[in-house]
Amino acid sequence: MNRKGFTLIELLVVIFIIALISTIAMVALNNARSKSRDVKRASDIRQIITAMSLYQEEANDFPATMTAGGSIAYGTRVYMVTIPTAPLPADGTCSSSQNSYSYTYVNAHSFTIVYCLGENTGEISSGLNTATPASMY
Repeated sequence: MNRKGFTLIELLVVIFIIALISTIAMVALNNARSKSRDVKRASDIRQIITAMSLYQEEANDFPATMTAGGSIAYGTRVYMVTIPTAPLPADGTCSSSQNSYSYTYVNAHSFTIVYCLGENTGEISSGLNTATPASMY
């Protein structure tokens, strides 16, 4: 008697292998997403610093406030159309309350932006970081 088809054990083994590969792929995808959010945060801060520096050259001062979703402009010149918000969700060592860009005006020549990275990104360490006009580390 020749029976064609798969046994229950063969089907279960194939299903297990597919589930294992899917799990590994999901873990790798989640790690890549987390790293991409940290790279976005670092890029946002660099762009904000650049826009603030251009603003300061024109106005001889930094803006008193900076609001996510607002713009960085002086007179008719717009240096950043929309100030970005930190990507969601918070990652790694950062809590939800730390997942923002917190701007503080210091004086006409300085400001700080506090932000959080879930993991080391390039030369920037994980956790809370402070960016200034001179450096973002």
